[in-house]
Amino acid sequence: MAALSGVRWLTRALVSAGNPGAWRGLSTSAAAHASSRSQAEDVRVEGSFPVTMLPGDGVGPELMHAVKEVFKAAAVPVEFQEHHLSEVQNMASEEKLEQVLSSMKENKVAIIGKIHTPMEYKGELASYDMRLRRKLDLFANVVHVKSLPGYMTRHNNLDLVIIREQTEGEYSSLEHESARGVIECLKIVTRAKSQRIAKFAFDYATKKGRGKVTAVHKANIMKLGDGLFLQCCEEVAELYPKIKFETMIIDNCCMQLVQNPYQFDVLVMPNLYGNIIDNLAAGLVGGAGVVPGESYSAEYAVFETGARHPFAQAVGRNIANPTAMLLSASNMLRHLNLEYHSSMIADAVKKVIKVGKVRTRDMGGYSTTTDFIKSVIGHLHPHGSNL
Repeated sequence: MAALSGVRWLTRALVSAGNPGAWRGLSTSAAAHASSRSQAEDVRVEGSFPVTMLPGDGVGPELMHAVKEVFKAAAVPVEFQEHHLSEVQNMASEEKLEQVLSSMKENKVAIIGKIHTPMEYKGELASYDMRLRRKLDLFANVVHVKSLPGYMTRHNNLDLVIIREQTEGEYSSLEHESARGVIECLKIVTRAKSQRIAKFAFDYATKKGRGKVTAVHKANIMKLGDGLFLQCCEEVAELYPKIKFETMIIDNCCMQLVQNPYQFDVLVMPNLYGNIIDNLAAGLVGGAGVVPGESYSAEYAVFETGARHPFAQAVGRNIANPTAMLLSASNMLRHLNLEYHSSMIADAVKKVIKVGKVRTRDMGGYSTTTDFIKSVIGHLHPHGSNL
């Protein structure tokens, strides 16, 4: 259990009510400090929080425009440093990657769109998106799947959390052709990272007052790799006797999520399974357009959509649903201890959905992205009203 000591400080930071969090390293003095390496020459406003913005591909820029418009209307004290990194728009290079990393390392907080990864192999196995996450050690991806009042789906009143390890596993970018027509793709599982994500999941459950953690695996087939992950989860579970611990094989988990998702509370799993389950679960409450997500390292926090889709076919058509990105932006404000603005924006988004008059096509309506943004701005109000 020696590896657990390296992340034990995370527990104290997570469960301490008076501590702003292990990842909240911002201060107003940091906001006034200009970044000489910033690609965007932003004028900092004293007392505001600097946040790195990475629009990404597909409808990402349109979603970020929605965030900026709503933040402006709500007078949110955040200054965005906008950078562009794209493999499909010829805006990706080592220099651009370093600019983004420099900004994110200084600001500690970022909001990003989906950086699309082409399927063609061009000499580099690791995508820029994966490299970005690895260099910042964004090991924990958290997707809170929660039903939106007023929007009926096959399953309603859902409330579950998916926690995914995203720095190793099947996405280790270790592939080679061992013989002609034979490709070996290595799945890497380490004790240190498995214990770290398990500890994160139990710490999260403790802080959020949740009662159960389910470890998802395929240890019946991958006896050593997933067997190690499962063993680490079991060891960590012993440190949290007040939280119920269960295990479930990934294929059964997919079926159970469709048949009876109410049995789940917090789920923790390796990389590929998490990617699949994130999308499956998002579909249960309305799809990629309504579920926010976030990724954490010990120092940094990145806010994004829960199901990462560029939605390229919607580019320029003004039909993208900004709900997920706006809710993610609200979560970012809460992370920055801007509770008032966070609640104001989240409440406005939920009010628009609950009223039901303005809905984008993915939610069965005919409203445009612009219509949705205007409606959200129209519902901005001081926190405290009952929805």
